[in-house]
Amino acid sequence: MASNPVPPDAGARPSPGMILERLARGATRAARITHTEHLPPRIGRHADWPEQIRPEVIDAIRSAGIERPWAHQARTSEHALRGESVVVATGTASGKSLAYLAPVLSTLLDGSEAPNGRGATALYLAPTKALAADQRRAVRELAAPLGTAVRPAVYDGDTPVEEREWVRQYGNYVLTNPDMLHRGILPAHARWSSFLRALRYVVIDECHSYRGVFGSHVAQVIRRLRRICARYGSEPVFLLASATAAEPAQAATRLTGLPVVEITEDTSPRGELVFALWEPPLTELHGEQGAPVRRTATAETADLLTDLAVQGVRTVAFVRSRRGAELIALITQERLAEVDRSLPGRVAAYRGGYLPEERRALERALHNGDLLGLAATTALELGVDVSGLDAVVIAGYPGTRASLWQQAGRAGRSGQGALAVLVARDDPLDTYLVHHPEALFDQPVESTVLDPDNPYVLAPHLCAAAAELPLTESDFALFGPAAGGLMPQLEAANLLRRRAKAWHWTRRERAADLTDIRGQGGPPVQIVEAGTGRLLGTVDAAAAHTTVHDGAVHLHQGRTHVVQHLDLADNVALVEEASPPYSTTARDTTAIAVLETDTEIPWGDGRLCFGSVEVTNQVVSFLRRKLITGEVLGETKLDLPPRTLRTHAVWWTVTEDQLDAARVNPEQLGGALHAAEHASIGMLPLFATCDRWDIGGVSIPLHPDTLLPTVFVYDGHPGGAGFAERAFHTAAAWLTATRDAIASCECEAGCPSCIQSPKCGNGNDPLHKRGAIRLLGELLRGVPQGT
Repeated sequence: MASNPVPPDAGARPSPGMILERLARGATRAARITHTEHLPPRIGRHADWPEQIRPEVIDAIRSAGIERPWAHQARTSEHALRGESVVVATGTASGKSLAYLAPVLSTLLDGSEAPNGRGATALYLAPTKALAADQRRAVRELAAPLGTAVRPAVYDGDTPVEEREWVRQYGNYVLTNPDMLHRGILPAHARWSSFLRALRYVVIDECHSYRGVFGSHVAQVIRRLRRICARYGSEPVFLLASATAAEPAQAATRLTGLPVVEITEDTSPRGELVFALWEPPLTELHGEQGAPVRRTATAETADLLTDLAVQGVRTVAFVRSRRGAELIALITQERLAEVDRSLPGRVAAYRGGYLPEERRALERALHNGDLLGLAATTALELGVDVSGLDAVVIAGYPGTRASLWQQAGRAGRSGQGALAVLVARDDPLDTYLVHHPEALFDQPVESTVLDPDNPYVLAPHLCAAAAELPLTESDFALFGPAAGGLMPQLEAANLLRRRAKAWHWTRRERAADLTDIRGQGGPPVQIVEAGTGRLLGTVDAAAAHTTVHDGAVHLHQGRTHVVQHLDLADNVALVEEASPPYSTTARDTTAIAVLETDTEIPWGDGRLCFGSVEVTNQVVSFLRRKLITGEVLGETKLDLPPRTLRTHAVWWTVTEDQLDAARVNPEQLGGALHAAEHASIGMLPLFATCDRWDIGGVSIPLHPDTLLPTVFVYDGHPGGAGFAERAFHTAAAWLTATRDAIASCECEAGCPSCIQSPKCGNGNDPLHKRGAIRLLGELLRGVPQGT
């Protein structure tokens, strides 16, 4: 039940400790807090703006209430004005935006006074549309005293066609995303020639989000941008920002292809952060196979969001799924209505898939304080200014420490104290973390891993670059050492044709369409109300089978709909409004088949192989669960087509004799293979320059193609991405490191540091730590000499 209502927004803000104390009232509530971490406040350190910053810009900044910059803001501006690319990697709410905006606005103001030509321009890249829209609002407010000298404009898929020509001709601070740069701006660079000719700065915000294959694609898009700029005589300076980055200069250099200076000392003040780890209690219910059921993180988060809204505490609750965000908002609204009928309208959901006007309205309402609470997916994790928040609730570990701190940092953005609460899901990974706080608070964030030289990524961008301007050998240095070696292959595939000293794109289709840089697997599915034909939103093609299958419960802005029919041919899901007393969860199966073994090496009696595989995933049914308790009400079969991925994999097998030598009996075998699979995927980024979200794995006690216990690790991208191939060639070192990582971990039965995976579809079950160590040890005994 919610606590006694406190008038929202009334009086002084309570301290984060006081907010947590109110949440923990009662014996059962207090017992749910497994750990509380206190991060002390920090005093800020000022500096002076560089002399080159125009006084009009300094006056505009003062008008916004900022008398002097923090030292890291001034240092960032100095590097930018000297023409040095720089990455500022300081904490959330440390003023990174102002660090790059001050030199950008000053340069735009200088350019507006140029006697001839358009004047200077700047380009801003954001990973999400929401962040770009929020930054435009912030720039407009800050630059208002400068008049028409600064003309910020968003250019993305939501920009109306009639506005796009104005943006091209008159916008001098254009905010976009890598997708639009790849598909819209660079292929049409002739229409952007005056903008690109005057381009002085490229801002890359939240640069840590460009990791894995997506980051590798963006790195090549940026190299194409640099090439086109050089064609028009410009050489822009790159300004990058991230709140959660390890080795930021190294990552920024890989992303841009340029030397980058790093600013990592955070000199801004910070209020106290109280971070609580919260474990929902066990219930009297029983789930599958009679296992006790813990109260769901969804229900627990809705309770906390209700209590915080009643206290007048402005809060964002982060949820991993779109459905979860909608469900938490709906439950919270219903409970708030029982307390005060004015409160439900001050809580909402925010997620991807909304129509543009819905997203903008929610962003405005959160920013101006009309909303007290928001249940949001990671669509709101990055950078959007939600200053004034008092608390963040995180429903389930988000998968990386970088995301955890990014989400926690959304609160306290005005320098005041803040509360963050991580609510554990009923999952071994989350359970481990709330009882081992050192795994969260004593470890650095993960490195930003990307590989722009990956030939599977590079090849389509070379085609796109040739379509923009014919490629010559002098371009190879820009695109990386692998570029020259790929040209004969692209010629043989009739993708490029060499004429004289240049390679040309000769096909009718657009070269930029050769690759989807986010790998979303096709056009989005439109969600349409059957009775009215009204478009409610969209869902990515890759998620359609699991989220809008026939019978799925779909939540949208507090209204519940049931999917009547998913039309895969027309990419439409027809829904009707309804009020079922349950939610739905899809169940799927994954199988892997060997198509061709390219290389095979004997490892003793076992085998190490590399080749082509077909991964088949099929949604086969869905469960109906009670909304609050998560209790399973029933299962309904589905008849959806399987989805296949043809890719490359590395795999290894063991024999019965090896199992006997490793003392792995049949009861332990499934868990030992599964644990080895998880750990090897976790270690591969050290050897293959990938992200664990770029690769997948399957472990099978008796695989039909090998007729042996087998572990597969495969590239999660059509055609492969080079990671499995790299794993094959470094297998001895890779699997040795995997075994050592498991063996050296101090846990008894397995934890996130060794064999648990944040993305396991089987809930990290079964796992057998000791069996995995013995199994890998026996496999490695057979490694050929000199490997």
